[in-house]
Amino acid sequence: MTKAAEPEIVSQTFGDPAHPPMLLIMGAMASMLWWPEAFCRKLAGNGLFVIRYDNRDTGRSTKYAPGEPPYTFDDMVDDAIRVLDNHGIAKAHVVGMSMGGMIAQLVALKYPSRIISLTAISTSPIGIDTSHLPGTSEAYMKHSAEGAKVDWSDRAQVIDYIVKDAHAIAGTTHPFDEKRTRAFVEQDYDRSGGFLSATNHFMLKSGEDRGGEDRGSEDRGSEDCKGRLHDLKVSLLVIHGTADPIFPVEHGAALAEAVAGARLVRIEGGGHELHPDDWATIVDAIVAHSQAR
Repeated sequence: MTKAAEPEIVSQTFGDPAHPPMLLIMGAMASMLWWPEAFCRKLAGNGLFVIRYDNRDTGRSTKYAPGEPPYTFDDMVDDAIRVLDNHGIAKAHVVGMSMGGMIAQLVALKYPSRIISLTAISTSPIGIDTSHLPGTSEAYMKHSAEGAKVDWSDRAQVIDYIVKDAHAIAGTTHPFDEKRTRAFVEQDYDRSGGFLSATNHFMLKSGEDRGGEDRGSEDRGSEDCKGRLHDLKVSLLVIHGTADPIFPVEHGAALAEAVAGARLVRIEGGGHELHPDDWATIVDAIVAHSQAR
């Protein structure tokens, strides 16, 4: 594999730069928009300087030819630090969701001096065996198999599939707003210039395969991270929906159990999502965690 040149990582900030910084890392195939602006502003309104960014191969960040990404999962870990460097930030609170939660764990292990606190949402622990935990639901596996039939260069097909995906990962407590979701996915698609390159995330060495089976978190990330979660010194908050079909809540519990002093907040009926009706609970937990440091 040829080493890729340093990518351009596009980011956006909210709030006062004088306030404590908080870096948000999103998951597979997801641009910064999946951290909704209103959600970011709620965090910023609680005295935080919030930064969200487009992972490489998403949004307006550098994209690569689909099918053979010239980078690894570890490179995406370094991207997070590059964003902090670009903003002149020495240390930040870090919040990661889904694959972004795995990236965030690796950031905390690889660059502990750069992290004030860590929050992991809807994710799974890295570097430890998770094969005994419940896997992705059969219903979601059936849906994800349909992704192989999608022409990822066809706007209508892709948008229809991503809307169905958002429905498939939604929780059981709140109604699914298809109209709002479709408008959002259309906005994200058009801003990104399509999602074809974003499918590279499923081909990464040691990455999360949201479109396929849950292979077990011990294989994710750097080889040298195995077992190191138990030694993590950064304060950890885990937030997880009890109806998450991709990573059942037992994954969040296992992550919290692996790190001394970690706290688990369960979102009752929550899915693999940031549902607006759950924002108050999620934001309050993140803010309280950051203020305790």
